[in-house]
Amino acid sequence: MSTQKHTLNGKWALITGAGKRIGARIAGTLHEAGAGIAIHYRGSKGPAEELAAQLNSIRPDSALTIKADLLDTANLDTVLSRIIDQTSRLDILVNNASSFYPTPLGKITEQNWDDLVGTNLKAPLFLSQAAEPYLRDSGGVIINIVDIHAARPLRNHAVYGLAKAGLAMLTRTLARDLAPTIRVNGVSPGAILWPEDNMPDSVKDNIIGQIPMKRAGKPEDIANCVLYLVRDADYVTGQIIAIDGGRSIGW
Repeated sequence: MSTQKHTLNGKWALITGAGKRIGARIAGTLHEAGAGIAIHYRGSKGPAEELAAQLNSIRPDSALTIKADLLDTANLDTVLSRIIDQTSRLDILVNNASSFYPTPLGKITEQNWDDLVGTNLKAPLFLSQAAEPYLRDSGGVIINIVDIHAARPLRNHAVYGLAKAGLAMLTRTLARDLAPTIRVNGVSPGAILWPEDNMPDSVKDNIIGQIPMKRAGKPEDIANCVLYLVRDADYVTGQIIAIDGGRSIGW
C-alpha cells in the first residue's frame, strides 16, 4: 500500500481573513501543499496583496485576492462567482475571519452583537451555503476556525464565546447535512498569537501557567492541522480538534 500523501495540486482554497496572522499562515501552508489560494480580506488590502504576490512569485497564477464584507450576505453569491470566474473551481473553504474583543455584561451593545455574531457565526453559515454547489461539484472540504472558548467561557467575552459555540454546532450540523460529498471539520486554537492590544505580561504568564506544555503555540500548528483535515483525513468529518497545548483538558 502506498504511503504517499494526497496532493492538493490543481485544487483551490478560499480562506477568509487570510491577509494576516493565522489566516496568512494557513494560506501559505496550503499553497506549499499545491493548492491555489483565494485570499479574502476586508480591510487588510496591503498585507493580502503582498501575500498574493509572494505566493505568485513561487508559483505563477496560484493566488488571488478578493475584498468583501462577509456580513453583506446578499453579495456572497457574487463573491463566489468572481472567484470561480478566475479559478473554475472551489475545493476548500476555510472560515477563518473573526472579530475578537471583550463585551463585559452591562456594556454589551447591539453593534457588538451584530459584529461578533456576524463575523464568527453568520458569515461562516451563509458563505458555506453559497459555496456548497461548488464544493459539491469538487467533493470539497469546509474547515471552521473555532476556539477552545467555545466550550469554556472566557471572562468578559460573552458574545464572542456564544458565537464560537454556535460555530462549533454549525460545524457538526453542516457535517451531517452535507455528507457524504462534503466533509466539514473545525480547528479550535488555544493561545497561539497574543491579541494586538498590548496584553500585560502578567496575563500572558497566567495563561501559560494553564497550559500543560507551558508555552504558546504557533500559527504553523493551526495551519498544519488544517492541512491534515483537508488533505489526509478522508474519513474524518464533524470533528473539532483543539490545538492548545493541552489547556482545554485541565483548566
